[in-house]
Amino acid sequence: MPASEQLAPFDPYDPLGIDDLLGAEDLAVRDTVRAWAGDRVLPHVAHWYERGELPEIRELARELGAIGALGMSLEGYGCAGASAVQYGLACLELEAADSGIRSLVSVQGSLAMYAIHRYGSDEQRERWLPDMAAGRTIGCFGLTEPDHGSDPAGMRTRARRDGSDWVLTGRKTWITNGSVAGVAVVWARTDDGIRGFLVPTDAPGFAAPEIKHKWSLRASVTSELVLDEVRLPADAALPDARGLRAPLGCLNHARYGIVWGAMGAARACFASALEYARTRVQFDRPIGGFQLTQAKLADMAVELHKGVLLAHHLGRRMDAGTLRPEQVSFGKLNNVREAIEICRTARTILGANGISLEYPVMRHATNLESVLTYEGTVEMHQLVLGKALTGLDAFR
Repeated sequence: MPASEQLAPFDPYDPLGIDDLLGAEDLAVRDTVRAWAGDRVLPHVAHWYERGELPEIRELARELGAIGALGMSLEGYGCAGASAVQYGLACLELEAADSGIRSLVSVQGSLAMYAIHRYGSDEQRERWLPDMAAGRTIGCFGLTEPDHGSDPAGMRTRARRDGSDWVLTGRKTWITNGSVAGVAVVWARTDDGIRGFLVPTDAPGFAAPEIKHKWSLRASVTSELVLDEVRLPADAALPDARGLRAPLGCLNHARYGIVWGAMGAARACFASALEYARTRVQFDRPIGGFQLTQAKLADMAVELHKGVLLAHHLGRRMDAGTLRPEQVSFGKLNNVREAIEICRTARTILGANGISLEYPVMRHATNLESVLTYEGTVEMHQLVLGKALTGLDAFR
């Protein structure tokens, strides 16, 4: 029998057979998160998005904790200790539902929890991480300021000594989870450089007004952080977080999840366009039978699965301890950019229906406009790669 006759049928949703690269535990993690998202997010997310709210965020956080999705690649303190690839697969499935849900998990695990796990004291880890892993406490990460986004070194938030205490004053903005968080990881300038602080959100002088009127990431809680002479004990500072390298290390960890997550949004739009092309009849035939539509679908599939392969490769490097920050920039730059193009192409296949929330395409497309910007803009990642390629620093 010819070898071609022994092959499994062609799978339009896995044309390269990428699933063959995954082990049984990888598939179990993916399927668990996919089932949770399908049950708890997909039936409701269009309504949440339309209303511009995430009304069940605390309940969702506890459920995500129950399936091990919060801080899942961290060890101990109730965290799952999953591999980087497994964490990436979870991000892909969460963002296939909605970028806002993946952002909730990324900020909780890859920013707030990672900062405490990597730079905190044993006492800080014991105090915060078990409740955060279980979703009982939500965290946020305060780095971006109204006047300083891509240039965090210019931050104005200040922490000064007053006896043994710290007193923090300043503002942060575009902070995911801010107004529902129990603890904020806040980065501030001190006389000894930039430091990280764990700020209980019930501390006097702390406020987190929610940002409204967004046209992207609408099913997500986004806030400002206002610190007005917030007094903290000496042990609120992260002992091993000194200098800008610490928050940038957290961001690199979060960017890795975006490399996978963006492909989840792209997959959802591709699947929607493929199903629509098979069933939408014009000129007495399904539009999927026209050459131009097939060309679009082929190009979408190529970029989608190239992106998944890239994410998988970076995940294996992270698990091996060989992943460089420049390689994460490579993945974030490519995968978010291609995901947006896939969403836009899907919209053209759906025609006017592509702008309706009956389909996921426009919701994912607008969400990805935020993902394109946060955790480093296109230009910043181009310059990271440009510096790595040439050895010349074009940032300043």
